[in-house]
Amino acid sequence: MAKLEVLTALDKAKTQWYHFTAIIVAGMGFFTDAYDLFCIATVTKLLGRLYYYNPASGKPGLLPPGASSAVTGVALVGTLLGQLFFGWLGDKLGRKKVYGVTLMLMVVSSVASGLSLGSTPKSVITTLCFFRFWLGFGIGGDYPLSATIMSEYANTRTRGGFIAAVFAMQGFGILAGAAVAIIVSAAFKNAYPRPAFDEDPVASTPKQADFVWRIILMLGAIPAALTYYWRMRMPETARYTALVQGNAKRAAQDMATVLNMEFADDAAAEGAKSPREVPYGLFSRKFLKRHGIHLLGTTSCWFFLDIAFYSGNLFQKDVLTAINWLPSASSMSAIEEVYRISRAQALIALCSTVPGYWVTVFTIDIIGRFVIQLQGFFFMTVFMLAVAIPYDHWVNKQHGAFFALYALTFFFSNFGPNSTTFIVPAELYPARLRSTCHGISAAAGKAGAILGAFGFQYAWEDPDPTKDDYGYGPGIGHKKTLIALAACNAAGFFCTFFVPETNGRSLEEISGENKDDEDEDGDDAVKTDGGATHTS
Repeated sequence: MAKLEVLTALDKAKTQWYHFTAIIVAGMGFFTDAYDLFCIATVTKLLGRLYYYNPASGKPGLLPPGASSAVTGVALVGTLLGQLFFGWLGDKLGRKKVYGVTLMLMVVSSVASGLSLGSTPKSVITTLCFFRFWLGFGIGGDYPLSATIMSEYANTRTRGGFIAAVFAMQGFGILAGAAVAIIVSAAFKNAYPRPAFDEDPVASTPKQADFVWRIILMLGAIPAALTYYWRMRMPETARYTALVQGNAKRAAQDMATVLNMEFADDAAAEGAKSPREVPYGLFSRKFLKRHGIHLLGTTSCWFFLDIAFYSGNLFQKDVLTAINWLPSASSMSAIEEVYRISRAQALIALCSTVPGYWVTVFTIDIIGRFVIQLQGFFFMTVFMLAVAIPYDHWVNKQHGAFFALYALTFFFSNFGPNSTTFIVPAELYPARLRSTCHGISAAAGKAGAILGAFGFQYAWEDPDPTKDDYGYGPGIGHKKTLIALAACNAAGFFCTFFVPETNGRSLEEISGENKDDEDEDGDDAVKTDGGATHTS
């Protein structure tokens, strides 16, 4: 199949204002994603104080293991399923038709999470988990759709930076979640001052604190709602229209409208000839031959990354408590604890998370995806081991050095695999399978995140039964947990060798869509399309 002029023009197009508009529109979805997924870490302690205080324990209320795992993990389960479903749907119905659905699901579920009903702890947590599952389901759809749309709009020269910029909005979302929690908790703290738990266990948690977590969760709906109109105005991507729907004329017209591009009459006439579809499906021998090792690489790298990345974010408050950057829970009131946790999360996001994302944006089209991912996994492993092996030394003597090393693991995760695992699956696969394969890769990542959120939450507990959190039981301890996370980073380093460099090449060249498939032998005899088998 000769490459269509509209696709060649897209690859060579100058960077225009519409590219930046697309980054903002797609990026605000990721801003909301990160806000909703990570703001829960700022209020889980508060939920425990509000609904699970046990006077007999002598400690502030704490979510039971099952409830804690559900609150933090159920959104990840929803995200995994959403990535698979909407990734598949984006290839079947088109990117645009599905794009608005995911956003509205996020808006409605964010508001509903804050309105979680019930008068008992069980009913509140159950309804919260129900709505956060659907919130995650919508968030999951945003991963393959945003990545695919941005990759198919971008030119070859700056494609990596554009996709990275969309994903970099996640850093601002994490920062915004912490900032909102700081503002809301500070306002309530000033309006309803309360003593520390040690001074008065009951009075330390005012009834008004119930509004704090609800407001924080509900405000996540605003950025998503603000971008809905602009998402609906985006045309279908030219690559989907031309290569999947077979309408090159319509693709040229759409791109001429939004990118101020002109095409010759003979280019428009190409619409009369539908380009031949990629002659294989996801479950075909040809896909396995061409992209099987690639799919193994993108799924395994994302899986190992997210074990470490999500575990690290969930453990932030515990790590900072261990080095006395956060006071003990009993020395604070409930709202004061939210304020302190949020401030610490904002500090890490500002110093390491956000800079890491944007270093990737500005360098990925210069040094390439492979190098960034490889060095990211390498330094994540090094710094995680540097934190873990002399853990007792850092905790007891060198708090500043401990924090710096811990922050560097987040910097290199974002100037590394946390960005590239999102970018590469949007470039490797053919147009009619691109969203599906990105969704599968992202879902593998969320499987790792779920393992981190559920499994490592228990492993993190002290092996001494007298020192573990109420209701959790002994684990393997902080030091061994961090070493296990370093091993996951090392595994990701070696899995990176399954993934080829995609920098500087057109999507059709990378995926093989511009090859003459008729000249290849054997595998063309079987074609699969949506589970059906055809003989050519």
